[in-house]
Parts: sequence; C-alpha cells; structure tokens
Amino acid sequence: MPALAPAVAAVRLAVRRALTGLPGAGPVLVACSGGADSLALAAAAAFVAPRLGRPVGLVTVDHALQAGSDRRAADVAAWAAGAGFAPAEAVRVDVAGRPGGPEAAAREARYQALAEAARRHGAAALLTGHTRDDQAETVLLALARGAGPRGLAGMPPRRDLAGVPLLRPLLDTSREQTRKACAALGLSPWEDPHNADPSYARARVRADALPALVRALGPGVVDSLARSARLAAADAAALDELAAAALPAASSAADGPAGVRAPGGGLAVAALAGLAPAVRTRVLHAWARELGASPAALSHRHVGALDALVTDWHGQGEVHLPGGLRVGRRAGRLTAAGPPG
Repeated sequence: MPALAPAVAAVRLAVRRALTGLPGAGPVLVACSGGADSLALAAAAAFVAPRLGRPVGLVTVDHALQAGSDRRAADVAAWAAGAGFAPAEAVRVDVAGRPGGPEAAAREARYQALAEAARRHGAAALLTGHTRDDQAETVLLALARGAGPRGLAGMPPRRDLAGVPLLRPLLDTSREQTRKACAALGLSPWEDPHNADPSYARARVRADALPALVRALGPGVVDSLARSARLAAADAAALDELAAAALPAASSAADGPAGVRAPGGGLAVAALAGLAPAVRTRVLHAWARELGASPAALSHRHVGALDALVTDWHGQGEVHLPGGLRVGRRAGRLTAAGPPG
C-alpha cells in the first residue's frame, strides 16, 4: 500500500480536529468552488466525516459573474455526487444590486446561499477552505484599512452563520499544501480568474504585496501574520467580554435604580467615562447596533463621534448614525432618536 502523501495527511488531520466532538447528527456541508483549497478540503471531509459517523454534503455557489460559471458549478456538483457527497448541489445567486463593492456583494450573496443550504439540509456545520495564506492576506487588508484589533484578528476558525456553525479547518494549513494534496489525489482544481484580477484588492495582495513581503522578510512572514491574527483574536474576545458586561451596567445606570434596560433608554455618560477606551468604544458600537444601525454601514468614524460625546463634550450637536438614527447628550446621558418623522 503506497504511503499517504504528507499534504493529504495534513489536510485530513485538520478536518478531523475540526469535526471531532461536533454536536448534532446532521451532515457537514463543504462549500466548494472547485479551487485547490476547497477541493482539498472536500476530499478530506469525504474521507474523515464518514469515519466519525457523520454524513457529508457539498454546495457550490454560481455567482453568475463569468461566462461558463454555470457549467463549472455543475461540474463540481457532479464530481461531488460521484464522490459520495449527499447532498451535492449547485446554487446560483444574484450579486447585482447588493451594497458594497463587487467583492463584498459576491461574499454576501455566497454566504446567504450557503446559510440557506445549511438550514435546508439540517447541517451540523458548514466548512470553508480558507487557508493560512488567506488569513495572512486578510490581516494585510485590515492593516491597509487601519482596522483595530477586531479587524486584525482576521477570520475566526469558528463563527455563527445565521444559526449554523461555520468552520474553517484549514487556517493553519498552507495553500501550497492544498495544491499538493490535490495533485496527490489526482484532482484538477479550477483556477478562478478573479484571483488574478488586479481590480480586486485581495488579488493585488495575493499577487504583489504578500510575495514582496516574503522576498523581503522570508517565508515565515505568512505564518507570523496568521499568528498575529490568533493573538489579536484572543485580545479582542477578552475586550468584547468586558464590553458585554459594561453595556447593561451603563444602560441600567441611565435608566435608574429599577434597572429596566431598553436600548433607546440611553447610556450614562459617567459610567461610560470610567471605562477604558477600548472597552468604551466597543460598548458604543454594540449599543449603536442595538439601536438599529447597520453593522456594515457603522464605521469607526461613527463610533468616534459617539465617543466624543463622552470624552470631548463641548455642547456639540447630535451624531447621525446609519439608518437615520440620531444620538445626542442630554442631562448626563446619551440618548437616541429615530429618523425624523
């Protein structure tokens, strides 16, 4: 019996670690574009999941942005059906008219379709093929945006997607390993032309910025960026916990001794002023979302303006938040009003 290729073993081990102990009896669904990363992930899941007593399915999303994308999606679904995935389906999405740039619109449409497929099939989890290289690219993009710790934390290995656990088993696996795994298994990955299109920021980072860093600082920079994301994620989680406890305290202080909390009831300025800046801005961000501000539209500038009502108060006017919300400072409280009637 031939020895198992190291890359195949590495990908299978990563998937086994992610799936071991997963609750529920439903299938795991692999999101697979047909590229090397998700194809290697799918092949590993097809091997590992049944050995853990877990059904495995596959969903591929057709964004309809390229000629022949429907055939590509059909080919991936056909391969999956032949490899024993059930379900094995292709889902077409409509990207046009969604907010944000083309990358953001395609991502939103894709995750919406994947979440719907996961709920439809009662999936215990959804797996995506993001690798260590993807994580390094995400950190660089966050640095370019001037993101804080939450942005620098990159992609979490696990998060909730509309009630379904989304797992990224390959965040400690390199893109080179997924390509080697596909080669060892005789799989032919699809090369997405968007990955080489310089009009996309991630494509420019992948083709130019990250290779330049590797040349200047050595190949270890990719792992260092991914490790930085893990460290930032741990710090961000700790700060989020502190903010989660501080928000109801600031709200109760504003609402009075009864402690009846309503997001529109306001926040006590004195309670906010006593918080560390990193915690206070998280409280303000969370409160703005509770009020109804869209997370996608809520920016650091909005939060900074709210923070100035606490730390740099000189009688300024209301802060306007996405969705027509207005927040002002009155009688020692931050209070909110909806869109003008």
